[in-house]
Amino acid sequence: MENEPEPSLQPRTQIQGRVLLLTICAAGIGGTFQFGYNLSIINAPTLHIQEFTNQTWQARTGQPLPDHLVLLIWSLIVSLYPLGGLFGALLAGPLAIMLGRKKSLLVNNIFVVAAVILFGFSHRAGSFEMIMLGRLLMGVSAGVSMNIQPMYLGESAPKELRGAVAMSSAIFTALGIVMGQVVGLRELLGGPQAWPLLLASCLVPGVLQLASLPLLPESPRYLLIDRGDPEACLAALQRLRGTADLALELAELEEERTACQGLRARRPWELFQDGTLRRQVTSLVVLGSAMELCGNDSIYTYAFSVFREAGIPQEKVQYVVIGTGCCELLMAFVGCVVIEKVGRRVLLIGGYCLMTCWGSIFTVALCLQSSFHWMPYLAMSCIFAFILSFGIGPAGVTGILPTELFDQTARPAAYMVCGALMWTMLFLVGLGYPFIMKGLSYFLFVPFLGVCVCAAIYTSVFLPETKGKTFLEISEELHRLNFPRRSQGPTWRGPKVIQSTEL
Repeated sequence: MENEPEPSLQPRTQIQGRVLLLTICAAGIGGTFQFGYNLSIINAPTLHIQEFTNQTWQARTGQPLPDHLVLLIWSLIVSLYPLGGLFGALLAGPLAIMLGRKKSLLVNNIFVVAAVILFGFSHRAGSFEMIMLGRLLMGVSAGVSMNIQPMYLGESAPKELRGAVAMSSAIFTALGIVMGQVVGLRELLGGPQAWPLLLASCLVPGVLQLASLPLLPESPRYLLIDRGDPEACLAALQRLRGTADLALELAELEEERTACQGLRARRPWELFQDGTLRRQVTSLVVLGSAMELCGNDSIYTYAFSVFREAGIPQEKVQYVVIGTGCCELLMAFVGCVVIEKVGRRVLLIGGYCLMTCWGSIFTVALCLQSSFHWMPYLAMSCIFAFILSFGIGPAGVTGILPTELFDQTARPAAYMVCGALMWTMLFLVGLGYPFIMKGLSYFLFVPFLGVCVCAAIYTSVFLPETKGKTFLEISEELHRLNFPRRSQGPTWRGPKVIQSTEL
């Protein structure tokens, strides 16, 4: 008789695991998947959109557009995506507080629908300006989702799985990159007539998210701490966890809720003024910048050019580029599996050290590719290894930092700072990389290698390990690191708790 309940407990546990998995998938497909997808699909129709731009201008004025102006317009089309991402990152914090994490992701699809309409009718309307505006709106959407998705998942996951669940953002980014590369093949939507459909295909992930995410729970931490709704929090936890160990997690949430009363959410500039957040903000700025300046995004933005420099035949480049995306996707899965075993620091330090190694060999291979017939293939192998190293460490772990290093009051503002920094760096690298490539030639990766070395050193010296720790324990440890001598800093009284929706 005592064993009778057991058969019913196992299916219930499996149901709760499925709810968490579905939450991860629903948030990711319309979140970081969109970011990776739109980052990669723009490579395939490069020549077709440039030709369309020239034809449109000639139809309007009767004169062809000079080549340098065609290149300028194309650069704007590419660069407006990270510029929109910057606006989206600044919008994400207020949205996350006012609407909640889940509703913000749903509302964010308004930008996707508007962009799809612009893309779909741009060719018929004879307007390259519609493409530019559509890319800007897709950037805004990506900026919002890139900030809110890891926040939502990090707050919804149990502490034992928090790192692995947050790493899923990197998995969906890599999956989006691969899907964008596959759909952009000449045999599919990469042809001269199909590029409006290629750009508008980002509607599919948005529709999938709109159909699935409303059925899943909101972040329990947001419901209790931000909204002060214990009943809704309990209902969300029961759907995500079941009944096992629920009392312990509720006690932790209640402790965090009551640790400090009546404080509003932090504003982004207040993070830089608060001495108790000195190490957290510095880590966010240094490692967030390093992720964008390490050279990995440049490989995707100008993948065709990089592989041509490495000696890969023109007709085979598109297939090689797909392999780079698959490498990052594979390593994102591996990182998701091992992060709770080896910790965050090991993955970051190891990833940046390996990137430095492979980037150095790549530079040597480029310099010697005219001397040895096999050098171009060594250079190609180094690019794959470089992306593998990025995928297992910096790609996923960096996105976890705002969730784990900041408390509930500072977390939305931290994501705003991290997102603004990331998109600004992406915009500057997108504009500057062609000139770096032209000026440094075979030594184009040397600046990126310096960034990788600095990131590895900083992580080993200043970043604490957060594996398996509650938010309370992380906050207490960071307070000790910020104030090594108790007499030099205020007494730690626990994380601050939001009781206002004002940002």
